[in-house]
Amino acid sequence: MNNKKQPSFIITIIPIIFLGMLIIYGMLLRPKVFHQPAFPLEVVFMLAAFFAIAELLVLGYEWTDIQKSIIKKLSKGFPAILILFAIGVIIGTWIISGTIPMLIHFGINLINPSYIYFLAFIIPIIFSTLTGTSWGSIGTIGVVIIGVAAVIDANLGITAGAIVGGAFFGDKLSPLSDTTNIAAMATEVDLYDHIKSMMITTLPSAIIAAIIYFILGFIYPPSFLSGETQQVSITLSAISSIFNFNIWLLIPPLIVLIGSIKKMATLPTLLTSSLSAATLALIFQPYTSTDIMATINKGFNTKMAFWVHDLPDNISILFNRGGLYELNEAIIFSIMVFIFIGTIDLINAMPSIVNKTFGQIKSKSSIIISSLFATAFTNGITSNQSATSFIIGDAFGKRYDDSNISRKVLSRSIEDYGTMFESLVPWHATAIFLTTTLGVAYSEYWNWQLLSLINLVVAPTLAILGKGCYYKKNSQ
Repeated sequence: MNNKKQPSFIITIIPIIFLGMLIIYGMLLRPKVFHQPAFPLEVVFMLAAFFAIAELLVLGYEWTDIQKSIIKKLSKGFPAILILFAIGVIIGTWIISGTIPMLIHFGINLINPSYIYFLAFIIPIIFSTLTGTSWGSIGTIGVVIIGVAAVIDANLGITAGAIVGGAFFGDKLSPLSDTTNIAAMATEVDLYDHIKSMMITTLPSAIIAAIIYFILGFIYPPSFLSGETQQVSITLSAISSIFNFNIWLLIPPLIVLIGSIKKMATLPTLLTSSLSAATLALIFQPYTSTDIMATINKGFNTKMAFWVHDLPDNISILFNRGGLYELNEAIIFSIMVFIFIGTIDLINAMPSIVNKTFGQIKSKSSIIISSLFATAFTNGITSNQSATSFIIGDAFGKRYDDSNISRKVLSRSIEDYGTMFESLVPWHATAIFLTTTLGVAYSEYWNWQLLSLINLVVAPTLAILGKGCYYKKNSQ
């Protein structure tokens, strides 16, 4: 291996070109042009890995060396994979304990029609931070809020934009979010360091957006000031019928909060919180130990509340999840990506492409801005933030190291122009989900999704100014 010559640039990028062809054909042309099902992204990376391995074998590399490179990459990501398992468990136990249901129940009560746009932004932040899912928050509390807005004749475009921005803000800052964990994993950054780094760009954007939404409530006031709708009443009644609430249910999220503040190890903190939630479920909720074990295994199911019939669909959407298998797709996808990246690491494929493409870029701010736009392009093409995190993380990691820029700036950039960018791309899976779920056209909400629009300006501006970019600190 020490005597193996570096292949030519053309040979090096062939596996990347093959991956790009699979993505373009399998994820863009098939659904958009040929009206056929898109290829699963896990399979796309598996095929790309098979192709890369075959190329290396033809080039004369030994299988044992390829395997060692793959195992090395997997070993680095394994702690984060364990965290993904823990997130599934914590989501399930927080639901069956009544913690998440209680917070949602009281959150819905906060909807005041006089401040509909401001609250449409703030409430999803709370829900998304605590649940770790922007889509789940939009599909549940977002639907309730948009229903209230429709009844009181508020501007649905502004309401939808606020809901989406709030849900994605909470998702970015939640230690339970799969995209947040994967961004940290892909860049080899500590989870809480990644979250704190994101605060630098996202928090100012959120504050500005919140102020504007508050002002918009006076510029575009709703026609009616009664927010007591049948939809809200049914939702509150359904949640109360299957869970009991008390202040002790705040213990699980407090454990995570304390662990974050004190920088305790992520995995033990999450598991401790899960154990406390399971204990609270046994004490305060009408569920059996069998139900709790089933929830830890494959997630909570509202059918466990056998004493209630005909629950609203939005209750099942919100609570039927969690367990060890909750993030199995993200875990399998991560493994496939690690196999592919571990293979092409032998020929330094991604660093070669970055050096060739951005080799003339010397300034630190330009490198950060390049990673921002590369992230936006990759997410727009793949329609998948997890894939984007791994591709950009591997492509720019060494460049950040060589330029003495902390990798937590890279992990933050991947989310600034990745996660935050999704809802602004009309063909993206996220935008399609939003329009379908909220019933508001893309043309009506995108210009009111203020958080992302502001963040798209804040992130490169801070890079240019050198503020909050850790330029003088070593990576890691």
